[in-house]
Amino acid sequence: MSTGISTDAYLTDLRARQSKARQGRQPAETTHPAGESTLPAHVARWASLHPDRPAIVTDADTLSYRRLDDSSARLAGWLAEHGVRAGDRVGVFLPNGSRFVVALLAVLRLGAVHVPVNPMFRAAELRHELNDAAPELVITRNDLLPVLDDVRDDTPVRTVLADADWPDAVAHARHEDIADDLDALAALNYTGGTTGLPKGCEHTQRHMVYTATAIDNGRMPDPDETARGIVSLCYLPVFWIAGENLGILAPLVSGGTSVLLTRWNAAEVLRAVETHRVSTMAGTVENYLELLDHPEFARHDLTSLTAPLTVSFIRKLTPSLRARWKAAVGDRSVLREASYGMTETHTSDTNTLGFQDGDHDLLSDPVFCGLPVPGTDFMVVDFHTGAPLPLGERGEIVVRGPSVLTRYWRAPAATASALRDGWLHTGDIGALDEEGCLHYLGRDKDMIKVKGMSVFPTEVETLLAQHPDVLAAAVVAVDDPVSGQRPYAFVRAVPGSALTGDDLRAWAVASMAPYKVPGVVEILDALPLTPTGKIRKTELTARASRTRPAP
Repeated sequence: MSTGISTDAYLTDLRARQSKARQGRQPAETTHPAGESTLPAHVARWASLHPDRPAIVTDADTLSYRRLDDSSARLAGWLAEHGVRAGDRVGVFLPNGSRFVVALLAVLRLGAVHVPVNPMFRAAELRHELNDAAPELVITRNDLLPVLDDVRDDTPVRTVLADADWPDAVAHARHEDIADDLDALAALNYTGGTTGLPKGCEHTQRHMVYTATAIDNGRMPDPDETARGIVSLCYLPVFWIAGENLGILAPLVSGGTSVLLTRWNAAEVLRAVETHRVSTMAGTVENYLELLDHPEFARHDLTSLTAPLTVSFIRKLTPSLRARWKAAVGDRSVLREASYGMTETHTSDTNTLGFQDGDHDLLSDPVFCGLPVPGTDFMVVDFHTGAPLPLGERGEIVVRGPSVLTRYWRAPAATASALRDGWLHTGDIGALDEEGCLHYLGRDKDMIKVKGMSVFPTEVETLLAQHPDVLAAAVVAVDDPVSGQRPYAFVRAVPGSALTGDDLRAWAVASMAPYKVPGVVEILDALPLTPTGKIRKTELTARASRTRPAP
């Protein structure tokens, strides 16, 4: 049922509710004291103001703002000499490290287009992305050359910059000019390919800088933290847009420091947080539990970590874990969920800050995503008509704002389907509550229909996780001759638990509505994960389809 009011009236009411909800919790605006400028211009400004401040810290080296600005300007000169011009795509086929950041800044300095390429790609995946984006130059390193060489003749790539030429490239004469068009195509960030081959999302530097500023504004630090900017520890892959936001954009735009790890390592995280006075990081719930249980945990001072963010891919953040972390680290270190978002929106679209009192965020219907960052609008609409739905009703999440993609690269049909009247239709199911906060329930394609009733996998997963012997759950749909579809649950149990699938299914019968109860509960030692830590539900669906649920 639609609201029966115009979109303008609906949004006016919704924004008023959100403005009231922000008071005392979150800033009302997204602003930067230096105004709007490109990412390389922000780095150049900090190089002038704080030249010796660490900008990028890795195991291999530390780059001050002076060195970061200089190296990227020199690499830009090398790229220009090798024919790179504004609008040209440049592939950046690298893992986390300072070289990735220098490459990104050099490409943007020329007004060229940054194409981050997953360094875990194999030949078929790499061939697709290089042919789709069509970069003529790729920046990489020697250990990735074999897979690149396998496909290079089948792609437009004509020049490769690897280890042997890197020292000369960053010693080249500087390219002093900084391209200043905030709205020109600046990056092709590829989607995960959950519905066919990955598509390139066209993003601009305005999208990048708005996202970075919203992250900075949304933490409400004390004056000392404001003066030194965001100090972010990031082990998320920076070719992935969430890693780009937290590991590059937010710290560099704020004049802070990015501490980049190549992979998760609990001992290294403990050391790095204390050594560099890290103020924020994003990790899975499992990561935080591993830190708490680490034998060296008590020997490290983590009180600088005032904005620890969780990503609940498998296990969910709970009030008990939040309380345990706060007791161990200090009152100012409160675990909270990271934001809602997707590659198409530059992924940092909401803020949960201020909703932790009384665990309001964790006790709400799953999954609480908070308020939209200022300048961004959400609606929940009917999937078929596109009409706004009343608060509390479940429908499709649509979003518009300064970080939404311009279009899909070379995909006009996909663009027309997703971008309508200025709104991105996400295909995600959600609801808005009385304060205007967003709640996420899953992808439309993942929704399960049981005798015409909607079952949201996220909701069933959350309910199953309330069993004391359940560490994590993943729910998929299987066909059922009686009900049409039925939930099928895969569960990871507490080590040493004697829990069986039949035991948990019996518990579920007493704990949730009958149509939500999984037909089968299968206990697994581990859930299959993507390289970015998400559960491979396509793999689980294929496995579940081989077993018919109980009636």
